[in-house]
Amino acid sequence: MSAAPGVGNDRDFIQSIERGFAVLLAFDADLPTPTLAELATRTGFSRPAVRRILLTLQKLGYVASQGSRWSLTPRVLTIGQHYAATHGIVEVAQPHLMRIAERTGESASLAQLDGSDVVYVARVHVRRVLSLNVDVGTRLPVHATSMGRVLAAYADSAIVDRIVDAGLPRLTEWTVTDPVEFRDRLHDVRRAGYAIVDSELEDGFLSAAVPVRDAIGDVVAALAYSTARGRQSVRDLEATVIPVLLEVAGDIASDLSTLPARSQRLRIEGRDGFF
Repeated sequence: MSAAPGVGNDRDFIQSIERGFAVLLAFDADLPTPTLAELATRTGFSRPAVRRILLTLQKLGYVASQGSRWSLTPRVLTIGQHYAATHGIVEVAQPHLMRIAERTGESASLAQLDGSDVVYVARVHVRRVLSLNVDVGTRLPVHATSMGRVLAAYADSAIVDRIVDAGLPRLTEWTVTDPVEFRDRLHDVRRAGYAIVDSELEDGFLSAAVPVRDAIGDVVAALAYSTARGRQSVRDLEATVIPVLLEVAGDIASDLSTLPARSQRLRIEGRDGFF
């Protein structure tokens, strides 16, 4: 794995840090309390290497052991807290997400682009509409989500190229997988000013998103709304939800203008990395 574009070269890359994050990220809903052997299998590292990493993380307070099994500690949550604390847009957006949820009765989210995925950086839950559990830090594919298409539509062409080169896997029978059609959809987003995606990520999942801009007009995030196909249609979203999202996105942009320039921006880029 090479260093992120624009962040030094291979000589600056510290593999032990990469491996430490790989072990941390191996803990998930399917493997919440893995054994050392299970972590070695999942990461592809040797058991002695995983053992040293676990013992280091344990000393730092990020993991704990009980018998032969390991688990994450609440200390890992501080990583996300530091992210929110250094990106003022997250704090600014939270009450606005609440407004969307109150006005629409559905969940609202703020997302950032990271490699070929979008990452939820803020979210207000109303009801669960996906089979997977979606929360802050959840990563979803760019090509099959409304927020991903908004972020890609306003990103540099090189970033779109990397998204396409990473592959556009078919997730449902309606997922756009053709690169030419995907680029056409991005053009449609720029022309309309919003994206609506119907059943491309998961059958029956309907979502809409609009760009959030900073004081100079650059897109710094995507504001998204999600519901179930049985509750609303694409036409319903265009008539009632998109106006709300555009209004709230404008309000967020207005609030961002009061923040220092460094705090109001989320880095929208095409790197591959850890959230």
